[in-house]
Amino acid sequence: MTKPSLPTLNSVVTCQSDYDPESLKVDQALQIVQDFVASSAKALETETVGIYQSLGRILAQNIISPINVPAADNSAMDGYAFAGSSISSDGSTSLTMIGKGFAGHAFNGDVKAGECVRIMTGAIMPNGCDTVIPQELVEINNDQIQFTSTAVKAGDNRRLKGEDLSVGSPALLAGKVIRPADLGLIASLGMGEVAVKRRLRVGFFSTGDELRSIGQELEPGCVYDSNRYTLFGMLTRLGVEINDFGVVRDNPEDMRRAFSDAAAQCDAVITSGGVSVGEADYTKQIMRELGDIAFWKINMRPGRPMAFGSIQSSGHQAVLFGLPGNPVAVMVTFYQFVRHALLAMSGATDLAPQTMQARATETIRKRPGRTEFQRGILKTDRSGINTVSITGAQGSGVLRSMSEANCFIVLEHDQGTIQAGDLVNVVLFEGLL
Repeated sequence: MTKPSLPTLNSVVTCQSDYDPESLKVDQALQIVQDFVASSAKALETETVGIYQSLGRILAQNIISPINVPAADNSAMDGYAFAGSSISSDGSTSLTMIGKGFAGHAFNGDVKAGECVRIMTGAIMPNGCDTVIPQELVEINNDQIQFTSTAVKAGDNRRLKGEDLSVGSPALLAGKVIRPADLGLIASLGMGEVAVKRRLRVGFFSTGDELRSIGQELEPGCVYDSNRYTLFGMLTRLGVEINDFGVVRDNPEDMRRAFSDAAAQCDAVITSGGVSVGEADYTKQIMRELGDIAFWKINMRPGRPMAFGSIQSSGHQAVLFGLPGNPVAVMVTFYQFVRHALLAMSGATDLAPQTMQARATETIRKRPGRTEFQRGILKTDRSGINTVSITGAQGSGVLRSMSEANCFIVLEHDQGTIQAGDLVNVVLFEGLL
């Protein structure tokens, strides 16, 4: 069965004021991408996988708790359980120990006023007990314990039945990317399988006669293709199904075949290179032949030549991202535009990267009229203030600037030069890269 046709991009871009496909602001371009994906994305099929296979997948349905977690009131400490009403008002409390309770081996019997039970973390609270005093706060003399009455209050150190999750309550919501903590939460409900979305199918290839793959001879004027490897890494982190179509030479026939094959097999297609205005840059031309383009230039650095649209092949339509050829520009445009779109198409709801502010440690030159994404090193100084510095040369071909960085420094469209000590916005790589 073929995927239904997507709506035309015209219906999305015509609502943009001062729309110029040859020179968009970053926020305009991002809005076009988001609006088009929101209006065109089809719900992916649901499949059931084992809990070990669900890490990084996107939850297809709400998980409703079938049990109370915890199943009963239990101790949060190693110590002594007793009734809070037994705490003396004269400054010191003495209790008689009548037994022991362990996790999985509860104390059977009732605990009366003035009595206590030795208890371990996770053990069910005995009948008559609502308080636990940590073991390090008591003095022991045979079967008697004694502690300062102010060391504990009634109800302390007790986990209540259903405190984490109660029967019938939502444990995890559809659209959540399943993380390690979620695996433990699902397991705590006794569930061994999870309903997740089918992986989004994403194809990618690099374009250019000068590109060589690893293992090939590097002839004069040629370079090794690094973009497919960074794209592979970024896409792998998103948990999508990946199809690498390799390096495509700069001629219309090869490119048309690559675009057609990728569009027929994939939900989204990503290319690198060939979206500028060079004589051998055919990407935009083939895009127009096979589909529709919303824009191809953005007022940003790096990453100005970037195309976005959709293409059709064999009755199937795919969203298309034509990224620049320079390695850093590929990564910047991917994280500013592609990542959010692919997550949304995958059915994910938690899309926002981690952002914060930090003080620049140096002057960062910038002219108004474009958004810049500098590569930065974020640190916290001894006084607890977040500071950020650039990673040296910021050219769009200096991939080392990404390797050494731990954040993007985002300099907004209307901003000018940043002085040392000024606050700037940063987007953290942790959880992104």
